[in-house]
Amino acid sequence: MRRRSGWAVVIAYALVVAVTQMLWLTFAPIDTDVARDFHTSQAAVGWLANVFPLLYVLLALPAGLALDRWFRGSLLTGAGLTALGGLLRLVHQDYAWALAGQLLVAVAQPLVLNALTKTATGYLPARQRPAGIATGSAGQFIGSIVALAMGPLLEGRHHLGLLLPVQAAIGVIAFLILAGVLARHAPAEDGPPAAIGVAELRAVWAVPLSKTLARLAFVGVGVFVALSTYLQPILHHNHISSTSAGLMLAGMLAAGIIGCGAFPPPVARRDAARRYLIFAVSWVSLCCVLLALAHASVLADFILVPALGLILLAALPVMLELIERDLGAAGGVATGILLLAGNAGGLVVAVIVSLVTGTAWIAFLILALVALFGVVPARRVAGPAPTVPAPQPV
Repeated sequence: MRRRSGWAVVIAYALVVAVTQMLWLTFAPIDTDVARDFHTSQAAVGWLANVFPLLYVLLALPAGLALDRWFRGSLLTGAGLTALGGLLRLVHQDYAWALAGQLLVAVAQPLVLNALTKTATGYLPARQRPAGIATGSAGQFIGSIVALAMGPLLEGRHHLGLLLPVQAAIGVIAFLILAGVLARHAPAEDGPPAAIGVAELRAVWAVPLSKTLARLAFVGVGVFVALSTYLQPILHHNHISSTSAGLMLAGMLAAGIIGCGAFPPPVARRDAARRYLIFAVSWVSLCCVLLALAHASVLADFILVPALGLILLAALPVMLELIERDLGAAGGVATGILLLAGNAGGLVVAVIVSLVTGTAWIAFLILALVALFGVVPARRVAGPAPTVPAPQPV
């Protein structure tokens, strides 16, 4: 019974994770039409998504501290603010209310995503936690696919008058489901409660694994965000349509979901995280080199972009499982550090790539070089280590 109720919490949590990503990317695939409807520029519409990584960098560590100290309350606050943000966009169909809703969801997102490891730790037995972390991670990519498909489908036929209410309803339903299962099931105690404050942050950062995974996240998420953001402009000069580029990105996300289900559990069972992460960054670099050479071929792009996503996106739950295994009660802060580094990498690498989108081979070679920077930290990933002790409050 405990195992079954634990999976109910994990699945409800994954649904909320998917909603955060769906709301984040609501306007991304339809930015031209949204700019027209809101009587603003495409650059302004872009900020409806760009506020998310910016606020994540600011709020990742406070959110992790809150989750380590008040897990259920903090997670429910994040899910509730996510639903409220979706509803806020319904007040009036204009840019100001859309931005207000996006800002609220962006504030909530760290409280949701930083719980990736602690949800599995609190509700699943140890041998099932890699699969639970993979489920929550896959929720991110499922939400992104839903946003990429739902935007053009609903907005194209009914404008935002149908798209925004449907997404708001999904957000409210996800919140109610999670609230229901969390109210019935408390997480199992897993070690001493973490102290809240600078002492915990220092203790977590002092663990070499935290620094290693932060560097890997900077590289991996940086490549993913840059590719997701600028694949269409990069391929535009090869006369490859935005529809084709969108399908390639959807294929990358779909392949990533498959990878999340297929790779992390056996990697955890065999204690093969180091080998997988070395392979992942090498594979991503190779795919980017091949894209630099064959970017003008639509067939090659349709093969290489999903192949890259299959291995790259599954690296996230592999890294999160290492956090769950080695950092114990401080999993919220440790996950916050990892995702903060990833979002920072997304901003930096995306800005660099944005400067060379007119020359596809240079853009892909830059991504290949960024991926190679992950080889050194991947080689430093060690085997099981003692759990970090919770520091005393200061």
